[in-house]
Amino acid sequence: MKIENCRVAIADDEAMIRYALKSVIKDLKMSCVGEAMNGQEAVALYAKEQPDLMLLDINMPAKNGDEALKEIRAKFPDANVVMLTSVAETETVKKCVQDGAINYILKTNPLDKIKIMIEEIVKNL
Repeated sequence: MKIENCRVAIADDEAMIRYALKSVIKDLKMSCVGEAMNGQEAVALYAKEQPDLMLLDINMPAKNGDEALKEIRAKFPDANVVMLTSVAETETVKKCVQDGAINYILKTNPLDKIKIMIEEIVKNL
């Protein structure tokens, strides 16, 4: 997939994280099609926009990211979801990948590294 054509949705309960990810997406010339602040909103946003890529936080209110992932993948088996986590919760991350996440990103990485990771992920879609 061409980077410029990529439509991305962001789901994270922290406004600063969403802001930072939006700036990375803008720098990569991709478009942000929406934001969600919890797992329920994430599922609704995915269903509405069906983005090329969803960045989904693991720890969120109303519904955890892993629960939202299962729901999204059940309805949209081809969904490209990348999990976001601030702690390398190895077991949780492994489970998310088993449940269909295509990758994960540690939010503690510097933004330039996150940018490179997102770019690589999109190139492989």
